[in-house]
Amino acid sequence: MRIGEVAARSGVSVRSLRYYEEQGLLHSERSPSGQRHYAEAAVERVNLIQLLFAAGLSSRTIQELLPCTVTGVATDGTRALLLAERDRIDRQMADLATVRAKLDQIVDVALDPSQPCASATVPAPAEKALVA
Repeated sequence: MRIGEVAARSGVSVRSLRYYEEQGLLHSERSPSGQRHYAEAAVERVNLIQLLFAAGLSSRTIQELLPCTVTGVATDGTRALLLAERDRIDRQMADLATVRAKLDQIVDVALDPSQPCASATVPAPAEKALVA
């Protein structure tokens, strides 16, 4: 299928698809006239790429992880990267749950001003690893 069809079916811009190719995340064949042609599986792959970007993974990290989604084989390095990303997402989810709980308290006060105002202090997010 051509690039416009992949874009329409995946809800991603043509520009994004070209970027994915530049980053080695997506592959196409070229016709004699230079047009990109994608396999049917490209739409599913684009959806996965979008999901991983939304989870905060970088294009470099996604590029490292995508081969194991095709082959089902992961190296020690890939497994370590998968676990590290999962742990990062778990920390992020915990931080978001803390913020949501605080917002719930504020909403309760906003909806019923007779309630005592909760402390505006929000606990610090989980410690982030410092990158040197």
